[in-house]
Amino acid sequence: MTSTDANCVRRGTDAIAGTPATDEATIREDSAATAAVDKEETPLPWDKLLVLLSVRLAEPINHSLILPFVYKMVEGFGVAKSPKDVAFYASLLFTSFSFCQALTIMHWGRLSDRIGRRPVLLIGLTGNLLAYVTFGFAKSFWVALAARSFNGLLAGNVAVVKSVISEISDDSNRARMMAFLPLMWNIGAVAGASIGGIFADPAHQYPSVFGNIQLFRTFPYLLPCAIGCSVTLFGLVMGAFKFEETLVKKKTPIPSPTANRSSSTLASNTEAAPLLIVDDQEAQVVQPPKQRSIRDLLTPTVVRVMTTNFFMCLSVSMAEQIYPIFAATSTNDGGLGFESRNIGFSLAISGLAIFYLQIFVYPRLERKYGALFCYQRGQTLIVIPFTCLSLLSKLAAHLEALTHGANPLQLPESWNITATLEYAALWILLIALLLTQIVSKVMAFTSINLITANLAPSRAELGFMNGTQQMAMTVTRIIGPLLTGLIWAWSIKHSWSFPFDSHFVWTVATAFTLTSYFVSRKIPQSVNTFAAGKNDDTSEEESLDSNN
Repeated sequence: MTSTDANCVRRGTDAIAGTPATDEATIREDSAATAAVDKEETPLPWDKLLVLLSVRLAEPINHSLILPFVYKMVEGFGVAKSPKDVAFYASLLFTSFSFCQALTIMHWGRLSDRIGRRPVLLIGLTGNLLAYVTFGFAKSFWVALAARSFNGLLAGNVAVVKSVISEISDDSNRARMMAFLPLMWNIGAVAGASIGGIFADPAHQYPSVFGNIQLFRTFPYLLPCAIGCSVTLFGLVMGAFKFEETLVKKKTPIPSPTANRSSSTLASNTEAAPLLIVDDQEAQVVQPPKQRSIRDLLTPTVVRVMTTNFFMCLSVSMAEQIYPIFAATSTNDGGLGFESRNIGFSLAISGLAIFYLQIFVYPRLERKYGALFCYQRGQTLIVIPFTCLSLLSKLAAHLEALTHGANPLQLPESWNITATLEYAALWILLIALLLTQIVSKVMAFTSINLITANLAPSRAELGFMNGTQQMAMTVTRIIGPLLTGLIWAWSIKHSWSFPFDSHFVWTVATAFTLTSYFVSRKIPQSVNTFAAGKNDDTSEEESLDSNN
């Protein structure tokens, strides 16, 4: 490790501690920093991690499985006055979940700091299970809206899972373990999109298999919801029987009654001591961890991190909402004219190549360059698909006019070469842009998860910090889908020129991304250090020194 690197590490730790380092302290910190860098990665606690990931998998699957069919579902409800209004009502289904989650997410994070991670996780999984069973049986828009809202009220697991990761990891493997969270999201998103696209309305997609089953004719979207609920049920069972509580409450030693002290002090300590008689050296009282006030926690750096996170999440939320609507909208209105199966396939295939990046590439990048650098690279990279995806509508419209809406691969061979090449080009470009979007999301959101955990001054504030981040993300999932639906419906209803046509919603998402990037440039490099572990270790050392 070079002297410059060591000095950077020292300055980062000094910034967190808030005190200048003496020459002697500098030498100790430089040595400790060098040892930390050279230290080999601690083996991952797979027994705990696999249980946690099975719990985490439920939410992304159930979130993404409605994407391929939400447009057709809302259209079937008959609530929209015209096809151009369907996007607005579809956005309300997404917004209802996020709005209700924003009302409770901080409370779930705070509650997990008091009563433990396990009970909060189980409550969230139970709510998810009940909500999606109801959603699958929905025959009206308002029942579906109520199911999504109920799910949002109990959806606090993502903040709790981040706290658990921070508690079962150390500095050597925390980046790799945090990378599993967006990995599970991408696995769930791929699986959910596949389930939703393949199994939606099975009576019409597969009449020879499901055509005679009245249940699926009456409830065309029950089957994908039931498959998603089976994953939630598995996570619930694993959480109930295999998950071990990770919230460790601090223990305060009881002074020995035989020590030399005044009689009044002895009497007060005797009253506070437990009735159970134990050895003086081992007597301890479990106390809840001391928590700082919200005002103390919201430092300028925390505010900047939450602000850049807000704008980044807002742009991604808009993109996630608009893509299935953009893909399902006719080419005449600026879309791709895809069916549900094609939408599900495009979402699934673009996510398959992400696993290697998530597990092997990102941890190495973070270890070499830091979480803040990776976050900013993700921000700049995602601008590419935001600016280029809408241009594919021109190619899709030309292809539809060339083939009169037929599949070019099924046309007579004498005149299908041009159409087939355009069809292949459309899918290659689409998958490449969606893959770029996913790669950038992995870079950005894995990094912001690490940065948020690093901001917590002690482990007692991990739940609050992650809950605050998740609340900011949840607010964007309220604003993003609603704003997307309004902008899309407005843009396709009016004959405006570029960029106020069907490209406008992508232009707005790009503007939010650039805003997020410029805010992130004011964040100090100290966010690359896990402050909670350093401060907790310092507190333990001071406690031992005082006892000695």
